[in-house]
Amino acid sequence: TYIGINEDEIQNRQDVVINVVIRYRAARAVQFNHISEALNYRTITKQLIRHVEEGRFALLERMTREVLDIVMAHEQVLTAQVEIDKPHALRFSDSVSITLSDSREAHD
Repeated sequence: TYIGINEDEIQNRQDVVINVVIRYRAARAVQFNHISEALNYRTITKQLIRHVEEGRFALLERMTREVLDIVMAHEQVLTAQVEIDKPHALRFSDSVSITLSDSREAHD
């Protein structure tokens, strides 16, 4: 994706690593061991990839929030945490990351 504020970052795509932790009521998926009872994280993943690949972001915080919003748009999701790593963002570092979380319970 395009992520950053420096001219080089604005002009050139960079890799990011996205980790998402989702909590939903999975009792029926566990009980019946059938995909129709589970949260379809493949659908969510495709949405995230499309959004990030097509997007342009100045701040890692903004990208993380937008990814979290996409995850939380799925009604089955009770809580989610998104961490996005930007490899080699700082000299002498493996990566820089931002982590944000949200809860449907907080909105009720």
